[in-house]
Amino acid sequence: MLFRIAGAQLPVTTDINANVENILNAIDFAGDVGADILLTPEGSLSGLSHQFDVDKVALALQSVTQKARELGVGLALGTCFLEPEDGLIHNQIRFYLPDGTYLGFHSQILHCTSRNQPDLAGIDPFSSHPLQIFNFKGIKIGGLLSNDLWANPACTQLPNSYLCRELAQMGVQVIFHGVNCERSSAVTDNIRWNFHEANLKMNASAGKLWIITVDNCYPEEFVCSSPSGTIDPNGEWLCQTEPQGLQYFVSTIELPETEAL
Repeated sequence: MLFRIAGAQLPVTTDINANVENILNAIDFAGDVGADILLTPEGSLSGLSHQFDVDKVALALQSVTQKARELGVGLALGTCFLEPEDGLIHNQIRFYLPDGTYLGFHSQILHCTSRNQPDLAGIDPFSSHPLQIFNFKGIKIGGLLSNDLWANPACTQLPNSYLCRELAQMGVQVIFHGVNCERSSAVTDNIRWNFHEANLKMNASAGKLWIITVDNCYPEEFVCSSPSGTIDPNGEWLCQTEPQGLQYFVSTIELPETEAL
């Protein structure tokens, strides 16, 4: 079974209108290259913040999903969202089939700092949701966001729960990973990049998984915090973008047939 996947390394800000324009352009690219699905960075629609205009994001979501449906492109869309099912704000990847059918969402599990120590500065306000898998036209896929995959010790005090391994044990074949980490001109950024890349490769190899990953590229004068591209089940790059600025990529991967979920 062939699975054609597009990714977009996009500038992500709290300007929802600008974010929508960037995502729509990425959907055009995905449609032009015949991709089955497009992955966007963490928070790419709303911006990575719990303080967003809920109604504006809901309308923006309609615009983006309509365009994707018209072009027959599925979505692994990064956004923060007020989830109707629980009334809470989640940092999500929302999954859609090419016909617009909504499959559900992955909500970040390994949050920054610890919920068990609320006195710590910087604790994020997002809610979590149990890990799950999705059936994308017979392919078992899953989503992870930033720390979910690598448990960066500089960003979280939560223990590494090895979510890639858990998804592999659940039968997932492809993980869609959205990233939106801080970046600057500091020397430690190179350490962070190497740590992130090593974890991507090791988790793909250990779980015999395909990992598709994209980072936020804003501000564009800095190198991204993590590489964007496609890693194969041997832990090698099938394709990798330039590490800075707006970038698109497409990969065609071959997967064995699996039993229905």
